[in-house]
Amino acid sequence: MNAIYQVKADELDQSFLDALKAIFKDKEIEIAIYERNETAYLLRSPANRERLLRAVADVEQNQNIVTPAQEQFQ
Repeated sequence: MNAIYQVKADELDQSFLDALKAIFKDKEIEIAIYERNETAYLLRSPANRERLLRAVADVEQNQNIVTPAQEQFQ
């Protein structure tokens, strides 16, 4: 069985460890820790990459900027 957990470091507590122990009872497991890079994840999909890079270019050129009515946020 393989599992990937994506959690914030401050969410790691004894209950998380207890759950891991219960799920993988009597099994040898490997735990690898790496810092997650949201930008790399978002740019992985070619279609998403193109859309995001186009949006960045639009902002840099001050084009296609949508400014919502601020009243809705008050």
